[in-house]
Amino acid sequence: MKNTILILFLLYFLIGCSEQKPNHKDTVSKYYNSFDSGKYDEIRGILNDSVTQISGDFVTPYTHQSFYEFFKWDSIFKSSYEIVELKEKNNDIIVTVAQENLRNEFLRNNPLVYRVRVSFISDKISRLEDFDYIDVNWEVWNQNKDSLVNWIKNNHRDLDGFVNDMTMKGSMNYLKAIELYTSNKDSLH
Repeated sequence: MKNTILILFLLYFLIGCSEQKPNHKDTVSKYYNSFDSGKYDEIRGILNDSVTQISGDFVTPYTHQSFYEFFKWDSIFKSSYEIVELKEKNNDIIVTVAQENLRNEFLRNNPLVYRVRVSFISDKISRLEDFDYIDVNWEVWNQNKDSLVNWIKNNHRDLDGFVNDMTMKGSMNYLKAIELYTSNKDSLH
């Protein structure tokens, strides 16, 4: 009986020691792969209770529910993500991502390639900071965005404000604005 308990204890100890803590590179890969495949439940499982996203001057804190709204906004644009590079730096991951979607296509920067610093709390993603955009032509981006926004403001006031509406309805309005603008532009030629 003593030997059985000792063997079970050793077995339990060895199995417990073989479990490794999550690899941050794997977590970041899972995050972008889940975004790419539309699996929010997988994303939710690797996010901290609160997540902060930083892009330029914009700092957006999220709960799981508000992050889900962002996920739905992004999915309407039919985004796809490809990880170009993953590096570990201190306790963070620096990931270079190529994002393709209908919005970037209209803004003439498709794919949009950028670097993100991903930080963790208790091995869960807690912060995503976009800090470097690679070969993005912001002049073309802003020119196309401003032309679209101004045309919508003058011709379809019901869609005005779409560019800053980070909800699913906002992204649907964004695509509708692109469709109306493009078809109008095409009809003039």
